[in-house]
Amino acid sequence: MTGPRLPSLFWLLALTNLFVGGMVGLERTLVPLLATRVFHLALSGAALAFIASFGISKAFGNLAVGALADRYGRLAVLRAGWLLAWPVPLVLLLAQNWTAVILVNVLLGVQQALTWSMTVNMMIDAAGPGKRGLATGLNELAGYFGVSVVAFVTGLLVAPLGLRAPLALGFGIALVGTVLAFTTVETGQSAARPPALSQIFPLVTWQDRSLSSAALLGFATNFKDGAVWGLLPLVLVARSFELPQVAAVASTYTLVWALSQAVFGPLSDRVGRRTLAAGGVLIQALSLWGLSLTDTVPLAFFAAVLLGTGTGMAYPTLMAWVADVSGPDWRATALGVYRFWRDAGYAVGALGAGVLAATLGATAALSWTALGIILLALTAWLRSAVRPVAGPI
Repeated sequence: MTGPRLPSLFWLLALTNLFVGGMVGLERTLVPLLATRVFHLALSGAALAFIASFGISKAFGNLAVGALADRYGRLAVLRAGWLLAWPVPLVLLLAQNWTAVILVNVLLGVQQALTWSMTVNMMIDAAGPGKRGLATGLNELAGYFGVSVVAFVTGLLVAPLGLRAPLALGFGIALVGTVLAFTTVETGQSAARPPALSQIFPLVTWQDRSLSSAALLGFATNFKDGAVWGLLPLVLVARSFELPQVAAVASTYTLVWALSQAVFGPLSDRVGRRTLAAGGVLIQALSLWGLSLTDTVPLAFFAAVLLGTGTGMAYPTLMAWVADVSGPDWRATALGVYRFWRDAGYAVGALGAGVLAATLGATAALSWTALGIILLALTAWLRSAVRPVAGPI
């Protein structure tokens, strides 16, 4: 069931992904507070553990679920993912030690891999070849809007209700998401004998220049995000920014990222993927370098807007790029491998930023991260230019 003949299903899947993002938003606010106020951990170490455990589990989850979707269908995987959502708020509600929080965060990473991967695959199916950028842009907008809204709401509820009570939102999100997953319909066809993951993994990772370039740009994008999450607050606080200003700069980055995807995803359907994606990664690197140098609030906000814009240029465009080049019987597997490398960058960026910050300082770590991203973007640009590829690249 493909093509632009399914507008109601298309928007139902976008709504479903809003609640997928909401599960992450619940943790974005509460887990750092649980770490510092309940388990009395240093915020930097707790944040790195949270980022790394989530990123690693989501990366390997993406790798597995793409192959499962091509063999057993998208809908079965989506429904399984929503059933895994239910233990997350329950364990956080009852957790007596930090190990339990980290373990449930691993489960959340797997749950996000199953649900977010499948909504984007199903929206690509429903949109058809000419609107894959539109599909990925709206999918990512819905997901990250859900992250932002739930993170904001839980933050408002913490003061009057305490840290654990807002976790009730998690049960509501799981309920709505499960209902939506069980009322939607299949969008793709499972293949009787799809190519094995062992064939698609090297194809996406290094054999095909186009697919591997997209994977490299995705890795660079989330490498940057892991570093930003871990280091940006430290850099700005060290420059005497007030905490509300730090929060406003960080939220500006994520808000612009979320909203701009609805613009750049469809734009990539018209102007092509390669220039938009690689240019977006270069803008991310330059704005990250700017954030490492700025010492005024207006310049920090300007750099955050550019950082969000560059991320919005690359994020949906890269998924549409992979969907263009891959075949219908192995598209979900290819997207799973791409998302594996993208989300691996998230974990590597957080851990690498921590090591660099410990040896060189947070500001120098951001600068070196920016330089590394520039090199990755240029490598991917040159590699993808070697031969033409299928689709509007």
